[in-house]
Amino acid sequence: CNGKIKLLVMELRATGWMEVEERDAIFKELHFKTFNQAFGFMSRVALQAEKMNHHPEWFNVYNKVQITLTTHDCGGLSKRDIKMAKFIDKIALSM
Repeated sequence: CNGKIKLLVMELRATGWMEVEERDAIFKELHFKTFNQAFGFMSRVALQAEKMNHHPEWFNVYNKVQITLTTHDCGGLSKRDIKMAKFIDKIALSM
């Protein structure tokens, strides 16, 4: 894990990511117009997660997707979480 992470997390706050208080993790809630749009978003993120071998913790109800990112094998946030968060933001903007 990396010391520059805190600075990178601060940059992600501008796009709606929040630090999780009781864990070294970041969280974001996204809202879409429909369930299909939310599920399409999740499918695109899932393909990237498989490529990166870095999988989000997430929860979906209808048009809402809640995502938590952390790196279990290093016990907290890593550059992979930052990369995944930026990919998630890019996909969300494109929908």
